[in-house]
Amino acid sequence: MNTPPPPPGAKPADGPSVQIGALVPLTRPGWVEAGQHLLAGLELAVRDVNDAGGIGGRPLELVVRDTAADPQRAAAAVDELARLGVAALAGEYHSVVARAVATRADALGLPYLCSSAVLDGLTEQPTEWVARLSPPQSRGWQLYADFLLNAGHRRIAVAAQPSVYWAAGARILQDYLAPRGGSVIQLDMGALAPTALCDALVDNRATALLLLVGHPEPAVSIVKSVRRDQRLAQMMIGAPAGQPEFAEWATSLGDDSAAIPFLRYLPERLSPLGARVETALRERLAAAPSFVAFEGYDTIAVLADVLRSHGTDRASTAASWPRVAVEGTRGQIQFSRTPGISVWQWAGTPIQVVDRDPAEPDRFRILHTS
Repeated sequence: MNTPPPPPGAKPADGPSVQIGALVPLTRPGWVEAGQHLLAGLELAVRDVNDAGGIGGRPLELVVRDTAADPQRAAAAVDELARLGVAALAGEYHSVVARAVATRADALGLPYLCSSAVLDGLTEQPTEWVARLSPPQSRGWQLYADFLLNAGHRRIAVAAQPSVYWAAGARILQDYLAPRGGSVIQLDMGALAPTALCDALVDNRATALLLLVGHPEPAVSIVKSVRRDQRLAQMMIGAPAGQPEFAEWATSLGDDSAAIPFLRYLPERLSPLGARVETALRERLAAAPSFVAFEGYDTIAVLADVLRSHGTDRASTAASWPRVAVEGTRGQIQFSRTPGISVWQWAGTPIQVVDRDPAEPDRFRILHTS
C-alpha cells in the first residue's frame, strides 16, 4: 500500500487509546455502500495517524456503531459512546440521521465532526460542539440549479418521497430557480407509479427530471421507465443527492446508469496527499473510492490534529474549531460561521456536477464546478 513512512523519530503508539466514536450506516435501510466507503476512509486515516505516533504517543482507536439510517438508533449510540468516554464523534452519511446525532451531541457536550451529511439545519440553534466537512445542501443544490439553467432547462420536475432532506432540496431548487425563470414541478412518488410518472412528465412539458428518492427503489425503476418511454427520449434525468456515485448504481442500471448528473465533493485534481490516499483507499476497497471515502479520511485528519494540539478534553476540542488549519485530501480545511448554518462549517469544500460517461460508465465527466 502506498503510505508514507513514519516521520523521523516517530515511535509506535502505545498505552491507553484515545477513542473516537464513528457513526456509519452499515446495514439496510441505510446506504451500505456509502457507509463502507466512509468507514474505509476513517480507518485508513486512523492507521496513518498511529503509524505517525498516534495522539501524543497514545494510539487512536475507532469505536464504530452502525446507524442503519435510523435517527433513534443513532441518538442511542451517541449516548452509549458518551458513556464510554470517547473524545469526539465522527461520521454519518444520511442527513436526517446526522441531525439526530448533532442534536444529541450538542445536548451532551460531545464534539462531533460531521463527515458527509449536508442538511443545512443540523441543529435547531447555533452550537459550538458541531463542525462539518460536507457543504450545506443550499450551496451544493444552488450550484446544481445553475447547471440546469446553463443547460437550458426551465421546466424541472422532481420525483420526490416524503423526507425532511428531499423537501429541503426541492425548496432550495424552487427558491433559486423561480427568480431566474425556472419552475419546479413536484411529483409525489407516494402516489405515482413509475409509468404514471412518465405521463405526468409529458403532461407538464418538463425537460428535466430530478430523483429525490431512495436507492435502489424507487430510483432504479424510475430511471428504467423514463429511459424506455419514447416520448421522453430527450428528458434529462438528474440525481443531485449523488446516487450515481457508487458502483451499486452502475450494477443496477447498466448502460442506463450513465448521463445522470449528480453532485460530488472532489476537486478537479487531488493534491499529492489526496493521490496517495486514493491509491490506498482503492486497495482497501478493491474499487475506486467515492468522495465519501475522502470525507472519512479528512474527518480523522482534522480530529487527530485537534487532539494533538489541544488535548482530549471535550470542551477544548469544541473550542478549537475556529483555529483548525489542516491540509486534507481535497484542500486546506478551516471552519467558519456561515449565515444560516448552525454549525462550524468548512466553507471551501470543492463541489462538482459530474455524470457517468455513456461511452464508458466507469468513467466520470466533470460538467460544472464551483
